Amino acid sequence: MKKLVTTALAGAMALGASFAQAADDVTLQLKWVTQAQFAGYYVAQDKGFYEEEDLNVTIKPGGPDIAPAQVIAGGGADVVLDWMPSALASREKGLDLVNIAQPFKSSGMMLTCRKDAGVSSPDDFPGKTLGVWFFGNEYPFLSWMSKLGLKTDGSDGGVTVLKQGFNVDPLLQKQAACVSTMTYNEYWQIIDAGLTPEELVVFKYEDQGVATLEDGMYVLGENLKDEAFKDKMVRFVRASMKGWKYAEENPDEAAMIVLDNDATGAQTEKHQKRMMSEVAKLTAGSNGALDEADYRRTVDSLLTAGSDPVITKEPEGAYTLDITDAALK
Repeated sequence: MKKLVTTALAGAMALGASFAQAADDVTLQLKWVTQAQFAGYYVAQDKGFYEEEDLNVTIKPGGPDIAPAQVIAGGGADVVLDWMPSALASREKGLDLVNIAQPFKSSGMMLTCRKDAGVSSPDDFPGKTLGVWFFGNEYPFLSWMSKLGLKTDGSDGGVTVLKQGFNVDPLLQKQAACVSTMTYNEYWQIIDAGLTPEELVVFKYEDQGVATLEDGMYVLGENLKDEAFKDKMVRFVRASMKGWKYAEENPDEAAMIVLDNDATGAQTEKHQKRMMSEVAKLTAGSNGALDEADYRRTVDSLLTAGSDPVITKEPEGAYTLDITDAALK
């Protein structure tokens, strides 16, 4: 009898311990496919930083037809990575997206053009076909064109928008005078395809005064009313930023961790290492907390975009510092 009781107590204690040690699940939806743009999250997973915070994190790659806002609205993720123009546009349409952290301090977005297409400055855009990413990525471009006073419907005096996929073929095949590129990705695809920097003209959004925040962490506002969810996000942000800082300091190792997680096998070591070195420039200087001056710059850019602004009113409750304040203690 004593043995049975002892066995039962031991079993109960073991069961209790297993429940106590059960990790909290978090699903993260990326904005794009597995690549060094998201190295910090893969590093945090690989190095056990999430595990140290009692988190079981599932990282879901994105793609050209995946809109993070739609994923989280449908319950497919706890946290999504999105660009602030897209998030604020979704918010104005009724989706309560809230920024809880901002790992990316600078913008990597550019418009890359062929010189032989007759483009040397924005004054040459009228009448040209420009490649643009959609699914929320179009908003910085539309804001810029609105500030320039250029219509995007192909009418006289405006530009024709070509819906750009995940490659730069429209530029290589001369279907477009310019295409959307990132400093860490598509620009180098163009170079690797054989065009030289001397044959190109690059317009960085940062230099045009229309740079907006990219790759922030967003959750649904209603979930932040749950203290357990907030605690989980504090731990998630803390571990993720630990991953980002490790990636900045160890770019080659971080790139290899990304490659290990690329189920498609489409990425190359050369490209990912180069990408990681460029991405590190964009996350440098950020501890994860949203800089309110950067937020203000982004909002002002979107609100003052001519006759067709991306957002039409001042956002309210679009971000919180509560999560990073707790995570960075």
